Amino acid sequence: MADQIKSSNMNNKKTILICGATGFIGRNILEYYHKQDKYKIRATHFNRPKLDQYTNVEWVNCDLRNIQDVKKVLNGVDIVFQFAATTTGAKDIVSKPYIHVTDNVVMNSLLLRESYEQGIGHFIFPSCTIMYQKSESAIKEEDFNPKDDIMSVYFGAGNTKVYLEKMCEFYSRLGKTKHTVIRHSNIYGPYDKYDLDKSHVFGATITKVMTAKENKITVWGTGEEKRDLLYVDDLIDFIELSIENQTSQYEIFNVGLGKAIKIKDLVDKIIYYSILKIETIHDLSMPTIPTSLFLDCSKAKKLLNWYPKVTLEEGIIKTLDWYKKNIKT
Repeated sequence: MADQIKSSNMNNKKTILICGATGFIGRNILEYYHKQDKYKIRATHFNRPKLDQYTNVEWVNCDLRNIQDVKKVLNGVDIVFQFAATTTGAKDIVSKPYIHVTDNVVMNSLLLRESYEQGIGHFIFPSCTIMYQKSESAIKEEDFNPKDDIMSVYFGAGNTKVYLEKMCEFYSRLGKTKHTVIRHSNIYGPYDKYDLDKSHVFGATITKVMTAKENKITVWGTGEEKRDLLYVDDLIDFIELSIENQTSQYEIFNVGLGKAIKIKDLVDKIIYYSILKIETIHDLSMPTIPTSLFLDCSKAKKLLNWYPKVTLEEGIIKTLDWYKKNIKT
């Protein structure tokens, strides 16, 4: 570890560990809690440099696939936000599905075991929705049936998530650590990947629109597939409420906007709010993932009093505004 870990007993504040704090969701979590100033913050980085603009953050350079690094970084922590992962976009999901399996299983298995060993109070784990079957009606948590085949392009990543959910349940039953599993929909917003090779559909579309040449963009596939899109601030609001309001040792929650939009309609909305005149061309030869689903989030509303506050239109406007201020084109 390049950075020395300090004692967590300097004051009475609890210590949170944000794993993957230089990534998309991790950085948004870091920014939120840095402004709140209610916890002591420890944050991990690995392939990216630490973010020195966030003062009073204890940065730790570590490899979460290494048990010794895991033991050290968890020392003195009260709450773990586990948002470190090997993640990419639709292109790699189709062409290199194996890259989402091994590293993620190793790092999460080590973090879960060591969190139990050290008696950490709360472990927050982001799962996803790729284990769900496509549906034209809102999907509840209990609608997942392990006997159903996960879509072939998601087979590796989807079964990895299911395994890690079960590991969270296993350790929660041992009684030391509370676990929150988040089956979140497609998250978007500031600090997302705006890289056409690695970004998901929202980030990729923003990038295509804002860097369009000759007022034309190419969209993969027909655009008929549907997505449930949630602005990142609403995900962070859920995390905060899970810390405050979850009373059981283990829960799985759907966390999404609860509405589906066709990709072609999303593209049209982003173009509209960008105030640019752009023509859309559909490339049917490029990989696309033909899933359509949206989430029933009534459990999160009932148990945690959580509900999304940012509409898709508001989220698009916020993201475009952030992109124009922060991304050079």
